[in-house]
Amino acid sequence: MTKFRRNFAGWLAFGMAGLLLMSCSTTQVKSVWKDPSYFGRPQKVMVVAVAKEAISRRIFEDEFVLQLKARGTDAIASYTVLPDKKQDDQESIAKMLVKLGADSLLISRLVSKRSVRVYYPATVSHRPHYYGKWPDYYMHGYETINTPGYTTKYEYSLMETNLYDASNDNLLWAATTESGGSYFNQAMIKPYIASILNIMFEHGLLTK
Repeated sequence: MTKFRRNFAGWLAFGMAGLLLMSCSTTQVKSVWKDPSYFGRPQKVMVVAVAKEAISRRIFEDEFVLQLKARGTDAIASYTVLPDKKQDDQESIAKMLVKLGADSLLISRLVSKRSVRVYYPATVSHRPHYYGKWPDYYMHGYETINTPGYTTKYEYSLMETNLYDASNDNLLWAATTESGGSYFNQAMIKPYIASILNIMFEHGLLTK
């Protein structure tokens, strides 16, 4: 494999401290590209999640496979046929693609992370009261609720998902998204992957 071989080692070296998977409601599409000469649809996809933690790789790949199959595209998680120590072995991946009869390879990885701190200033609000009698107005009218200012840290991660043609290693489709959220959270995997597959559908790569 040519293009894939040149890029994969560098991707794995960057790795992931845990895939940062966030709610699709906070996912923004930064860029999407599709080979203009490609008009087909993947029939059998091998999914590779570039991750240092074995559990992150398994959970992510399993969910990708589940959702791809639900959309009518056959898929297989790479960890089921390649041990963790060989997830960066390009020769092993190439041989397995042929053995499985897969026509495409889907690779997802974390590109970068960033944190943003936002300060929310203090606020002053009045206590709600019903002024049944006029003395109550003067008694409670000046009572207030003071909320101190505080700082909140927001996490953002830039994720990249690429689809390659298994027959010639050519890039068929690529999407880069930025999402907000905390570190790897299994509850957020489903909506995140659903958002990626929706983008693939919009580009004609999935049937539904």
